[in-house]
Amino acid sequence: MAYRDLRNFINLLEKRGLLHRISAEVDPLLEISEITDRMSKSPNGGKALLFENVKGSAFPVATNLFGSFERICLALEVSKLDDVSKRIEDLLNQAPPKTLLEKIAMLPKLIELSKYLPKYVKSAPCQEVIEKENPDLSKFPIIKCWPHDGQAEDEGRFITLPMVFTKDPETGRPNCGMYRIHIYDKKTTGMHWHIHKDGARHYEKYKGLCTRMPAAIAVGGDPAVIYSASAPLPEAIDEMLFAGFLRKAPVEMVKCITSDIQVPANSELVIEGYLEPGETRIEGPFGDHTGFYSPAEPYPVFHVTCITHRKDLIYPATLVGKPPMEDCYMGKATERIFLPLLRLDFPEIKDINLPMEGVFHNFALISIKKSYPGHAKKIIHGLWGKGQMTFAKLLIVVDDDVDVQNLSYTAWRVLNNVDWKRDVVFSEGPLDALDHAANWPRYGGKMGIDATRKTREEGMMRDWPEEIHMTEEIKKLVDRRWREYGF
Repeated sequence: MAYRDLRNFINLLEKRGLLHRISAEVDPLLEISEITDRMSKSPNGGKALLFENVKGSAFPVATNLFGSFERICLALEVSKLDDVSKRIEDLLNQAPPKTLLEKIAMLPKLIELSKYLPKYVKSAPCQEVIEKENPDLSKFPIIKCWPHDGQAEDEGRFITLPMVFTKDPETGRPNCGMYRIHIYDKKTTGMHWHIHKDGARHYEKYKGLCTRMPAAIAVGGDPAVIYSASAPLPEAIDEMLFAGFLRKAPVEMVKCITSDIQVPANSELVIEGYLEPGETRIEGPFGDHTGFYSPAEPYPVFHVTCITHRKDLIYPATLVGKPPMEDCYMGKATERIFLPLLRLDFPEIKDINLPMEGVFHNFALISIKKSYPGHAKKIIHGLWGKGQMTFAKLLIVVDDDVDVQNLSYTAWRVLNNVDWKRDVVFSEGPLDALDHAANWPRYGGKMGIDATRKTREEGMMRDWPEEIHMTEEIKKLVDRRWREYGF
């Protein structure tokens, strides 16, 4: 059964012994971050945290909610993350109907998908309190993550788990993305969306129309809604439809007080406002998920027109930095959930691993069913032209008998299988905006490594050696007698 809201999920975590309450007073400026960082780096991600007494605010703060494999699976209501990808594969594997009987047979699937469309309501928990006359962001326990966050004239507070809702001015299509929000003062923030994000594309269209752009920032919601805001969905897919698919129930949406933007009705906090075309201000620096500070740069300015919230709101925040941290587990969910979409273009891909240390846009391991000479290099070039994989700085392709989730075994296979002159591909192209190693912002070098077995057609002048394996007969014998040997 789908979670109603964030507190419903928090209650479940507490029942499972996965939540730690902190009643002592804590400072939202750095102290909450340090506690959260230590918990995130505890074995298996530690526990979720609920800070009940936050200095300077009447509202509690929740952190590390999704910071373990167990909690991210609970958030998405699955026993393992691959369960979601299996549901997606079942939908994608529907062949186009050719006969009337086939069309009738597909109706249950189509009806099931339509059940997940957002449901619009007229009143909502997120509008229990409406502050339109004098909205004030300073009353909320927005955290400062790292010492050098922000500018000298502000406290360096950032909303780190926001759901930013915008609408395409041409098509009316809604979008929800997760872009950090730099708090400048009581009524003004930065809007840190990168140029390849849908929100940024909407903003460019409003600039072309010389029209003020409405937007809304929702904070808190049921876990599927929060996760969907971070998911790298194609522009044509509504994040709230995807959230409905994940939670197997429609997301209830409500119209904002001061604009036509729709937001999740069960949010904890909603900040309504607008962006003026062409208006920018220095945003950052910010201690980012790469483990380094991203630089201070000009970004659009968001002006607050109205704030609505629950009377007893719980403010969720996340902390990013050197892995492992909470966002690593959200990233792992993305790795598993979106594998079927990669297979639409590359059916030969068996599995993919985005190691936490590569912060998800730096490094990918891919196993494939190799069918012809140069197959691995075809995959490397193809992935560099595919969605978020465009930003990958290092791609390593191995054969399908390699378990890419086993990093030790994979490293052994790669380091034994590669001839560096023959098997390495260098290229240049777009990089993630947070990459600091390249000479130019958002553009730099990439490397691909073909670590598959090589054939004569690929230039091998000798036969590829056989990997060492024990015979099945001896393995079964020892399986039967293992205890006899005293182990």
